[in-house]
Amino acid sequence: MDKLRLVYQQTGRARWISHLDAMRTLQRAMNRAGVPIRYSEGFNPHALISIVMPLSVGAESLCQMADIRVREDVDIAALPERLTAVMPEGLRFTDCYENADKPAELKWLRCRGLWEYDKADPAKLADTCRELFSGDVQVMRRTKRGEGLLTVTDHLRELTFSPEDGGVRVECVLSAADPVVNPDLLTAAVRQNLPQAAPDAAHFLRLALYKADGSEFH
Repeated sequence: MDKLRLVYQQTGRARWISHLDAMRTLQRAMNRAGVPIRYSEGFNPHALISIVMPLSVGAESLCQMADIRVREDVDIAALPERLTAVMPEGLRFTDCYENADKPAELKWLRCRGLWEYDKADPAKLADTCRELFSGDVQVMRRTKRGEGLLTVTDHLRELTFSPEDGGVRVECVLSAADPVVNPDLLTAAVRQNLPQAAPDAAHFLRLALYKADGSEFH
């Protein structure tokens, strides 16, 4: 036994944990639970842990994944509960397995979000957003190379809007690789292209990950 993939949920208060803090939290949890984690070699050894698709601060997820390497065999079935017992509120492990899909196979991300409005008609806003995204929609985003325009609608597989009390429910399947389309870009697209329909607050929850052919990423 060498490589394992852990599946966990990051919700509630834990959505405010940054990527670096999440890595530190995972490493501390491994130590507390007595997991025989493998370390890198060299002058500055570090635990061999990697998060498959880091989560933005403020977002929640039911499908976070972390890959680890262990020095010896562990009880895979018992590991999720063992780790959850030493994690802070909002972080809960749900699965662990070997023979995971390669990160390069990840392509699509399913999300559910809520755009909140203090004073607005949710039904009219849902129609307005539907009309906006029926055509090409560009959004300015920051990358390592600087700012640039992205036609966000080119990288959506599904997108629906439905009114509910206090806001508009957003359901989407968007690109998780080449390029990575953060669901917050949908909110930014509304703010930039239709400011009168910009939400007062926005929240997104990751639901599932898929490969290019639409099958579940495992």
